[in-house]
Amino acid sequence: QVQLVESGGGLVQAGGSLRLSCAASERTFSTDAMAWFRQAPGKEREFVAAIRWSATFTRYLDSVKGRFTISRDNAKNTVYLQVNSLKPEDTAVYYCAAGPVVTDSTTPYNYWGQGTQVTVSS
Repeated sequence: QVQLVESGGGLVQAGGSLRLSCAASERTFSTDAMAWFRQAPGKEREFVAAIRWSATFTRYLDSVKGRFTISRDNAKNTVYLQVNSLKPEDTAVYYCAAGPVVTDSTTPYNYWGQGTQVTVSS
């Protein structure tokens, strides 16, 4: 059972930055893809970014390209999401997820963290 623990959320002003972290208890073949999703109040959970442990591959939601950067540290089993130029519409709970393939659908991701709140004030 893979456990994911997120950290790094907080309250920031528009234009600010945060670095979110997701520490995985282990890396397995079935959790090669690591992703960040977010869910705002009253909205569905949406894909933000994804990366693979085993390859140089990343994928982003169009609206965050150029502002968010996903990266990984294999030695620490940790995935990061650097979020810059934050906007009020980025306010959401950000979740880390692990699964076998990179996709923007929530379904293939087998493991989820508890979430970390990001609030952007205008």
